[in-house]
Order: sequence, then C-alpha cells, then structure tokens
Amino acid sequence: MTALGKLFRTTAFKLSIAYLIVFAILAGAVMFWVSSDMRRVIDEQVEATIEAEIKGLSDLYRQGGVRRLVDIIDRRSRQPGASLYLVTNFQGQAIAGNILDLPAGVLTSPGIRETAYERVGEAGVDRRALARIFVLPGGFRLLVGRDLEDRETIARIFGRALLTSLFWITIIGMIGGLFVAQRVLRRVDAMNDSAQRIMEGNLAQRLPVGRSNDELDRLATNLNSMLERIQELMTGLREVSDNIAHDLKTPLTRLRNHAEQALRSPGSPEEHRASLEKMIEESDNLIGIFNSLLTIARLEAGAEPSAPKRFDAGQVAKDVAELYEPLAEEAGFSLTVDVDTDCWANGNRELVSQALANLVDNALKYGAPEDATTERAVRMEIRRNKQAVEISVADRGAGIPAADRERVLGRFIRLEGSRSQPGSGLGLSLAAAVARLHNGSIRLADNAPGLRVTIAIPAADRTAIKPD
Repeated sequence: MTALGKLFRTTAFKLSIAYLIVFAILAGAVMFWVSSDMRRVIDEQVEATIEAEIKGLSDLYRQGGVRRLVDIIDRRSRQPGASLYLVTNFQGQAIAGNILDLPAGVLTSPGIRETAYERVGEAGVDRRALARIFVLPGGFRLLVGRDLEDRETIARIFGRALLTSLFWITIIGMIGGLFVAQRVLRRVDAMNDSAQRIMEGNLAQRLPVGRSNDELDRLATNLNSMLERIQELMTGLREVSDNIAHDLKTPLTRLRNHAEQALRSPGSPEEHRASLEKMIEESDNLIGIFNSLLTIARLEAGAEPSAPKRFDAGQVAKDVAELYEPLAEEAGFSLTVDVDTDCWANGNRELVSQALANLVDNALKYGAPEDATTERAVRMEIRRNKQAVEISVADRGAGIPAADRERVLGRFIRLEGSRSQPGSGLGLSLAAAVARLHNGSIRLADNAPGLRVTIAIPAADRTAIKPD
C-alpha cells in the first residue's frame, strides 16, 4: 500500500472528511438561511415602500383627479431608479408610466404580487418586479412597483459566496485532514514498530510518548506501565524458575539419599523408621514451599480467598504470639506484644495472620544477636496511624543491608548469612504479596541492631459496627 493510500485509510483522515462534510452542510444551511432572510427583509421593505406610495397617490387622485395623478406619474416615471408606475384606463390602455409591457392578467388581479415586466426604453429585456395594482374610481387602474434587481444581485452575491466558501472549506479541510492523518499515522507507525520489536522478544522496548499528553500519549503511558508489569512478571518467572531449580535441588537430593540409604542399609526397623521420618520431613518442607509459591501466585494475581472483613489486628498479633511463644522460649528468645487500642483493620484475617507468622518465624530464625551480651528479643507492635494499621516485627539480629532490602522481597532470595539456616526464602515475599493485596505497603528498616519489618494495611472505620 502506498503512503498516500495509508493516509486515506486512517481513522483521523476519515473523521476529518466526515467533519468537513458536516461543516459544509451546516455552512450551506446557514448561508441559505441568511439569503432567505435577506430576501424576506427586502420584500418587506419594498412592500412597505409601495404601500406608502399607493397611499400618497390615492390622496393626490382624490384631490386632483386623474389629470393630476397622470402628471405626477409621468414626472416620477422620468426619474431614474427602481420605482415603477403605470396608469391605465378602463380598457387597459396605458396613459402614463415607465412600464412597456406586462404579462396578461396582471392588471386584472388587484393586490401585491411579483411579476415579470419590460421597461420603457429596454424592450426585450426581461425584468422582475414586486408591484401592487390599485383600482381607481372610473375603472382606472394604478400600478406601483419596485424593480427587484437589487434583490437578485444580493442573491447572486450570496450564491457566489456560498460556492467560494464551500470550495475553500473543502481545500482547507482536505489539507488539514491530510496533515492530521499524517501526524497520527507517524505516531501510530512508531508505536507499531515498538510493538513489533516487543513481539520479537525485546521486552525492554517501550512505546514512544510525546509531550502533548493527548489520548495517544495517555494510551502509550498506560501500555508502557502494562509492559513494565509484564517485564517484571517475566523476570520474576525466570528468577523463580532458576531459584526453584537451585533451591529445591538440595532437599530433593537429600530425599533421594535418604530413600537410597534406607534401601541399601540392612539396618534395624528403628533405623528404617528414622529414615522414613526424615523423608517425610523433607517431603513436608517441599510441600510447604510449593504451598507458599501457590499462595504468592494467587495473591499477586489478585485472587483473594474471601471478601475483606473487619477484624482486630491486635488480637491477631496476640494469637500469633501465643502460637510462637513455646518456640521462642525453646530458642532462648523473649517474645513481647505491644498493641494500641482501636486497631481494627479491613482485610483478610487469615492472610494477615499468615504474613505475621512468617515475619515472627524469620525473626526467630535469623534474629539472634551477633553480640552475646545483647538480649535475644522479638517485639511485635500494632499501631493505628491515621487511615492505616501498622504491624511491626523487630529483632536484634544482624539485620539486612539497605541495598538488599528491596531485593529480599523477591521469591527464593536468601542472603549469604542466612543460607546455613533452614528456610526457603519465601517468608518476606509472601508478606509483601499480602500487603499488596490489601493495597498496603511493607517496609524494612534498621532496628539498631536488627531488622524491623512493618506491614501497613487499611484501617476500619471507627464508627463501624463490630462483627459478631
């Protein structure tokens, strides 16, 4: 397809032509209305002039009779202008006036009418006039009229103006339509080129965005945001695939080694039982990893298990603390909870509880102080901050460097110092997914020493009725 053909087929050009046609029709209608209105005004003015002359001539006739009327008509007929006069006797013969000929039947039809006529001295020239025939006593007839040449001239001027206007409207509209279509086509072609490179595998390519902030720029901005999200998901998918292959290889290898050892070893039933228990433990770890991955995937896809409800975040924290208190004591940690009043939140209680449990579990695993004199402590705090409820878990361990705090929210991300500890690297990722699902946020900060993780979720209305 040629470049001109592509221009003619663009939506912008078709819309320009449609607007051009509509505008031309409207312009023609306006010009026709103005012309008709002008014609009506001229006719009314002519009629008013004729009526005034008829009245004046009638008065002269009553005062001086036919002779005086004829003298006045003869004198006025000799003057140049558009006025027309004719006086005839009862037989229709002209006595005075400047009209040479009239169509048959005009003089026998009293009243005002438009008619053709020939003027004295202009034989053979057809003209149009607006005239009134007035019957005088004695059968005499008086015609007073006005030539309509001025009206026809104005009509011709309006006609030429209409045609000229339509011509230039068409020319300018076509040029404007081609300009707009070329500009839009150039931008659409640039978008198509970018989309083609994206389809070829270059996910880093983005659609061009101009500075006019028009509908194409807004569309390109939204599409670029979508591409950013797609690239993040694809990058995350590749990372998850690599991490699964790397992090699941070790437990699967241990599981196979336990099974092989049980098969080859001629040990006692107790030894075989111990091997089977290790295999079950490894299997449970793998099942837990896959369950966490499925949960994160559902959360990131926006598939919330149940509708958001109003719940007491402080009570959730107390329940989690009660659940982990034996483990904390066994590991030598003190687990404390500090809850504000009125910490009701909107969301999914079970997911928030699971996220909080993951944070506490991480704190107990990795929150041991590097200094032996520092107290082993994990502190949970629930605070209401304006329109959000903030749930914090803080430990006194080595913490996470500021440069790695964003990265550890990804799946299977484990820092070097934590690889010797049991875990899958999904705890913080699950907590981040829960925060995003609730339109909240997650923050990692320095606890000096240690790490403080804070999840903020929307707070419930203070005036809401508490659930049963």
